[in-house]
Amino acid sequence: MFTLPFWKATGERSVRTFAQVLVGSLGLDTLGIINANWNEGLALGAGAAVLTVLTAVATSGGPEGPGLTETVSRQ
Repeated sequence: MFTLPFWKATGERSVRTFAQVLVGSLGLDTLGIINANWNEGLALGAGAAVLTVLTAVATSGGPEGPGLTETVSRQ
């Protein structure tokens, strides 16, 4: 967990999750399923990104990777 590859993988994962939640919330707003403006979409994305980082830390399999079953190559 205290390696640069771990944090690179975790950062990539959190940015990806942020983007997915943002696009999803704005898309659902467009369809009329939920009512979320840009500020709410950004807040939802930020919350999901924070939860992604916390999950990666909580489930880290030691120094290997951000998940229980994955590894990160050392560079």
